[in-house]
Amino acid sequence: MKPFQAVIFDMDGVIVDSEPSHERAFLEVMRELGYGDTHGLRFADYVGRPDEVLWQDFIARHHPPQSNEELLALKTRRVVEIIRRDQPVFAGVAELIEQLAARYVLALASGSERQIVREVLGLKGLGRFFSASVAGSEVRHGKPAPDIFLRAAEMIRVPPRACCVIEDSKPGIAAGLAAGMEVIAITNTHPADELRDATHIVRTYSEIQHLLLGPQRRCANRVPDTRTHSG
Repeated sequence: MKPFQAVIFDMDGVIVDSEPSHERAFLEVMRELGYGDTHGLRFADYVGRPDEVLWQDFIARHHPPQSNEELLALKTRRVVEIIRRDQPVFAGVAELIEQLAARYVLALASGSERQIVREVLGLKGLGRFFSASVAGSEVRHGKPAPDIFLRAAEMIRVPPRACCVIEDSKPGIAAGLAAGMEVIAITNTHPADELRDATHIVRTYSEIQHLLLGPQRRCANRVPDTRTHSG
């Protein structure tokens, strides 16, 4: 198998510790709209999925006067404020990105809105290392559909099977595999047993560095009996 040409990063839970920021923003918006304890949604069920899905379910349940677009905008603005203030970049990931950029074409594929992607890429100057980025609203179907990863591969002009995905969620893993890519899952958000479908499971960024920059220099072929489950 040939070495990979590109690495595609998920963003929330991989580059930034933003899942708590997303949940906090959601709960704050709910309180402001008067649904503090009555919204009836379990935020954990939407991790790794587009925000649009969350708001569609909320609207179906409560029929609020606000549209999906208005609710999405409210939460997006709140998430941007929190990220701008807290700058929750995971320790070690900026260095990993810089190292990988010297060998691979890098792209970012996030279910978040473009404003949030733009804000994160501005942290620590990370944007200069990525040749392309795709936001959730820019593809027809969100994760676990493969659309966002296929679009990222198209933008950087690399065949999907020459791409390796770095993810932290079950929908993201499913999307990467459905795109014909191999997936490294890091246990930032979910325990290893929930990420078992990934090609590799790791706990640290140094393990990703070893997989992609060490002697192996590529992800191993995805064979169920020989997968590397570190963690």
